[in-house]
Amino acid sequence: MSTQTEATRSVMDVVKLVFSVSLVIAGLAGFYYFSEFPLLYRVLGLVAVILVAMLIALTSTTGRNFSAFVREARQEVRKVVWPSRQETVQTTLTVFAMVFVVGLILWLFDMFLFWGVQVLTGQGG
Repeated sequence: MSTQTEATRSVMDVVKLVFSVSLVIAGLAGFYYFSEFPLLYRVLGLVAVILVAMLIALTSTTGRNFSAFVREARQEVRKVVWPSRQETVQTTLTVFAMVFVVGLILWLFDMFLFWGVQVLTGQGG
């Protein structure tokens, strides 16, 4: 009996997800079909349709798993130790300085190679 219940749940989950996607597609079609109405009304209608579709999708197993994932991700973001303003500025300035130094080294290396090619080909003086 539990196998039949699980099969019914998975079928219902697929039905909910297909209905949600169909609802969003219908909302998009309606957005363009009712082009003679003001844009604000069409956008509000589309947003309402998308919200309803999301609510329907969140009642499925996949939607509940996604919702749990988002909650856990938010909890992990709260645990992150963010750098202070001073640390951020110092790191940014260090990166700029290193980019400048590496650029200068590459420019000098390019100038040396250009000079060497000119000497070897007899074009330089």
